[in-house]
Amino acid sequence: MIPGDALLDAFIDANILFCVAYTIWVAVREVLSRLGLKHAYGTQLKLLNTVFLAIVVAPFVALAFTTLQRSGVATEVNLNLSDNVVAYYLNGGFEMKASKFEALVQMRDTFTLNVMNGAGWMALGAILVFVAGFAVGAVRLIYSMICLRRIVADSYAWRSFGRLKLRLSDRTLVPFSTRGLRNYYVVIPSHMLGDENEMRVSIAHECQHIRQGDLEWEILLEALKPLFFLNPAYHAWKRQVENLRELNCDSEVLSRGRIDVRAYCDTLLSVCQKTLRRDRAFVIAVPKVTLVTADRSALRDGKMSFLERRISSLLNARRLAHPNLVYLAVILPLVASVALTAVAIQRPGDWSQDRLMLSTVVNLERLDEINRLSTFGRVRN
Repeated sequence: MIPGDALLDAFIDANILFCVAYTIWVAVREVLSRLGLKHAYGTQLKLLNTVFLAIVVAPFVALAFTTLQRSGVATEVNLNLSDNVVAYYLNGGFEMKASKFEALVQMRDTFTLNVMNGAGWMALGAILVFVAGFAVGAVRLIYSMICLRRIVADSYAWRSFGRLKLRLSDRTLVPFSTRGLRNYYVVIPSHMLGDENEMRVSIAHECQHIRQGDLEWEILLEALKPLFFLNPAYHAWKRQVENLRELNCDSEVLSRGRIDVRAYCDTLLSVCQKTLRRDRAFVIAVPKVTLVTADRSALRDGKMSFLERRISSLLNARRLAHPNLVYLAVILPLVASVALTAVAIQRPGDWSQDRLMLSTVVNLERLDEINRLSTFGRVRN
């Protein structure tokens, strides 16, 4: 059985890695935009998904590196961030009281120990917030899945192609796709039967999502949402994935040349107009991938909505000449950064010479303080 402190450490590491990875991704996205690769949506989506997998695998990389060091390999290479900061401090890198610096360095260890023992109001508060947030997120996810299942179950079977089931629904105004344990479902509003263009665009769009594996990623991200509800980087990461998958799906569907750009844009506008009147059950039903979603916040704040971005990208779309080369050139430093961060943020193992030296300095500082108070008392008497 995995110890509780190991699970807590892994959870803290995952949150740190998401923050670091998203910060790096923002910089990479800006560089790609400046290099004229702004419309390489498929490559960007692939990069994000690969980095996500790298975050999942990173703890095992850190464990392998630690195991190698303990076995006598690369013992002179110390990548631990805490140890390097301690060494920098002892070499006079910056001024700070030794006891305060030691408390700062050991802050994570202290917090972990307090949480595991339930000691202190901060630890208890953190436990209560996490448990309450996770419970609310889990209940919301389960209820959303029930709503989605009800919408699919109340729809009518129309056509079937192996594991792909096309269904018609009177309950939804927006086409969407989802999946069960085995089958994929594309649910189309019944009123679209009277409009051939909207029907073709909707089916092509949702089938492209299925081909790209977007449903599996949506399920994974929604399942982890209750766990990382306090991490803004995770929510920003999820929004990036959602936006890129829609932009990439639009580009891929139109690249086949079977659907006219104007018909595609007209369908997006028509469906978006209808989403402003959709029912509450459809809004919270997840995990699913819809054709389009109305961005009410953008309409309220007067900002450029995501629908505008999609239409603009369709009108100015450019195909990337060598997507695989761009992907390899960018993913290697990204994955290396995630792996290096995973190793650097691990809790230090045995007491190093620098840590022993810091402990000695702290003890001397405390002795000096005791002697000073003692001398002050004698002089006063």
